[in-house]
Amino acid sequence: MTPAIFGIAGPRLSDDERAFFKDSDPAGYILFGRNCETRDQLRALTDDLRTIHGRDQLIISIDQEGGRVARMKPPEWRKYPAGEVFANLYDVAPATAIEAARVNAVAMGRELADCGISVNFHAPFDVRRPETVDAIGDRALGSEPMQVAALGRAVLHGLGEAGVVGCLKHMPGHGRATSDTHYDLPTVTADAEELESDIAPFRTLSAHPLGMSAHIVFEAWDPDTPATLSSRIIYDVIRGEIGFDGLLLTDDIDMQALNGSIPERSERALAAGCDVVLNCWAKLEEMRDIVERCPDMTAKALERLDRVHEAMGEPADGMPTEDLLAKRDALLAVEPERAG
Repeated sequence: MTPAIFGIAGPRLSDDERAFFKDSDPAGYILFGRNCETRDQLRALTDDLRTIHGRDQLIISIDQEGGRVARMKPPEWRKYPAGEVFANLYDVAPATAIEAARVNAVAMGRELADCGISVNFHAPFDVRRPETVDAIGDRALGSEPMQVAALGRAVLHGLGEAGVVGCLKHMPGHGRATSDTHYDLPTVTADAEELESDIAPFRTLSAHPLGMSAHIVFEAWDPDTPATLSSRIIYDVIRGEIGFDGLLLTDDIDMQALNGSIPERSERALAAGCDVVLNCWAKLEEMRDIVERCPDMTAKALERLDRVHEAMGEPADGMPTEDLLAKRDALLAVEPERAG
């Protein structure tokens, strides 16, 4: 199996893509707005991907957080609030915010599952700070580690109730980055003691089966190499200090925070200890080069992948989705004086 999650160029598979995916057997796929036109079209696409592999348990993933990070958009799909909405409510009514985040995630997860999507790269466990880059910004679930962990846990549980696996991202923490990894490589100068607050939310949820790395240099741990490409950070911090033993994906390997060709970056990330490379842009030649350059998934990575598959399930019974959304909206309408 190829240790990669690949993008798809359009709303339907081309003949070349179908043949390539069948031969290369990637660990999974990631969808973007270019792949999402209608419910029937999207379900046909995800069914087609499963047919290639001959099994139902397959990573078919998406970034559907709510707010500005939404690949499935209205009017075909519902609009969901950004993480900041729940963070603000947590400041006045923590239990209310946790429940609002959970029911919102259940509703979101049901939409994803109905379209055949099994993994959502949500939620960010990055602790927001005054200097946090806008690329994270209102996506963050708070500025206190305990708050981020509590709301993040609610999101993961809510998605799980819908049969969708969420993701811990971006390990070991994106909150101190002051530039956007899509375009630049951030460097974090905080010392190891200060960084304890950044890794705390990830440590709390370290038993979760799926996580994603950050393309950030942390001088305290490895002054020369971004986390995605650093064996010291992956083994000593993510696997060690955090205690995460789930499937570790790279953030999008195409981001300009990293240098070198896409297959070179992929090779280095896998050699450093990432289990799977996330390659989003659906460029067939680059995908072929990744397959050519990179080894098959390791036995340990396959074991971790199996745990992700096991976490995919049938949606749990519960109140109708419209009632869930009405409950969420009522919870979000709580006023500070009522909360007090």
